[in-house]
Amino acid sequence: MERYDTHDVPDPFACSMEAVESLAARLSAPETAELDHAAVEQLIETDGREILRRFFQDHLDLRAAREEQAPPPRAVFGPDREVRPYRERGHARQLTCLFGTVSVTRCAWRSRGLSNVHPADAQLSLPRGRHSHGVKRLAVREAVRGSYAQAVAAITDRCGPVLGKRRAESLTVEAAGDIDAFYHHKIASPCTADMPLVIQVDQKGVVMRPEALREATRRAAEAKKRQGRQARLAPGEKPNRKRMATIACVHDTHPAQRRPHDIVHPPGGRTRLRTVRPGPKAVNRWCTASLIHDPDDVIAEAFTQANDRDPGHHRPWLVLVDGARHQLDLVEAEAQRRNAKIHILIDFVHVAEYAWTAAHAFHPVGSLEAETFAAETLTAILHGHAARVAGEMTARAEKEQLTGAKRDSVDTCVRYLSGHLDQLRYDTALDKGWPIATGSVEGACRHLVGDRLDITGARWGLASAEAVLKLRAVHANGDLDTYLAYHHTREHQRTYPDQHHNQPST
Repeated sequence: MERYDTHDVPDPFACSMEAVESLAARLSAPETAELDHAAVEQLIETDGREILRRFFQDHLDLRAAREEQAPPPRAVFGPDREVRPYRERGHARQLTCLFGTVSVTRCAWRSRGLSNVHPADAQLSLPRGRHSHGVKRLAVREAVRGSYAQAVAAITDRCGPVLGKRRAESLTVEAAGDIDAFYHHKIASPCTADMPLVIQVDQKGVVMRPEALREATRRAAEAKKRQGRQARLAPGEKPNRKRMATIACVHDTHPAQRRPHDIVHPPGGRTRLRTVRPGPKAVNRWCTASLIHDPDDVIAEAFTQANDRDPGHHRPWLVLVDGARHQLDLVEAEAQRRNAKIHILIDFVHVAEYAWTAAHAFHPVGSLEAETFAAETLTAILHGHAARVAGEMTARAEKEQLTGAKRDSVDTCVRYLSGHLDQLRYDTALDKGWPIATGSVEGACRHLVGDRLDITGARWGLASAEAVLKLRAVHANGDLDTYLAYHHTREHQRTYPDQHHNQPST
């Protein structure tokens, strides 16, 4: 008769279960029954985190025991492709995870004069640093939402003191390293041929540390500093302290035909005789931004996204900008390079600002006459008569013999209109149902830069600012979770490029 095996098999999770029973005993104690719900909640949160840490630690210890008992693989190679023939047990390293710090014990495969190899590290996909992928993911989520100090405070509330401010910043910079590759492989959303494809470009300044400024700006700042303290600055003025970020948006749009009076209301307000038609709706919005790359690189990236959405160029491509000449030149050069037919429009809001400035040159600020002048001028521009409006403004300024600042305001408006006649075809845009304002990219500038990089007192290093800017763009695109999973895979491939050589024996 075969004898029964009477050996006691130790429970690998005995330590964890002991902590569970300890928490249950504390919750059952009479003194705990006298606590209010907040104190009990705090007790469960603190002890519960320790229980989770112990379960993780017991799991790692179980894997270490199994590795030590397992038959050795056929051969273990290092990154130098040299064999490590000797196994040595008991090599430990620390891992800071969402529940605290645990110890990872594994076998080291050795050879004289060569570095150790730990196959278990690849199986666990341990990071090169101390902090786990879960901590990095949480740090990124908090860092794109608020300041690094706020991110560390939020992580400490959830996980305990597992992360410092500088490490949170470095993890965020590391996490942004694969964004360009991620979007290079990501398949763009398909769309029907009757939906216009819209590209919008803008720039916004970010206050930087002196060493992070562009060379010309840094020299200007140093020259200003040598001159000594200057007069008090205007509110919001930060000369020679900013580096320009280029932001680009690409989106599809549901066309919606409109009339000029749907956009410009008559003086005194609208009547109920005509219902205002809604404007076109943007869908599948995608953003990109950069402080490091030049504007032409960001514009090229936006055109690449547009080409991925419409490789055959069957849809109308519409580009909206604010009228800056250098942006127009870069857009036209990129379109010519790609042999893409585009329709460029100046943001109508910028045109309205020039028209109102001219109106205040002819009429008092706040008067009904100024409002009427602006409404008539903008309505004529929307009808496609920008050249006529510019000529009438010049003739009226000469007739009224305007001088000084008033004449300069009118001349500035006339030059703006005359210099962009080809980009003011709003009559065509309204008839085809296209958008005529850069609302998407303006909103992206406020969200990506203003709400995070432009918070009070912030001065940025270049690497950190670029990482936060690009990660906020990924978050705005709705791709953050997918991207972080992609980044984790890429990080594993970089850390363990030769793991396929170390296969277990069969």
